[in-house]
Amino acid sequence: MDKRKVTIHVGGKAYTLMSTDTDEYMQRMEALADRTLREISAATHQSVQASAILAVISLADEVIKSQDENSRLRRELYSTQEALAEANRQQAVLLETKK
Repeated sequence: MDKRKVTIHVGGKAYTLMSTDTDEYMQRMEALADRTLREISAATHQSVQASAILAVISLADEVIKSQDENSRLRRELYSTQEALAEANRQQAVLLETKK
């Protein structure tokens, strides 16, 4: 997909971005960014700039935690696949010895 200009609204301001992502994805991103900024601004009563920095830190925290969970799940999947492969090898040996 070609890059195209997309305008999103965060914190009451319009931002034009270049993106290859779908409209649905961009709408989800816009909603998350705007919601995070509004929640932090309401909770802290900070300036828009300070709230934006806190929102970036909050979203970075979520990204890192998601990456860590993704890595943990990949290791678990690999371990499960290895255990399944070993069980299949053992089953094959048992079937072969019964012949």
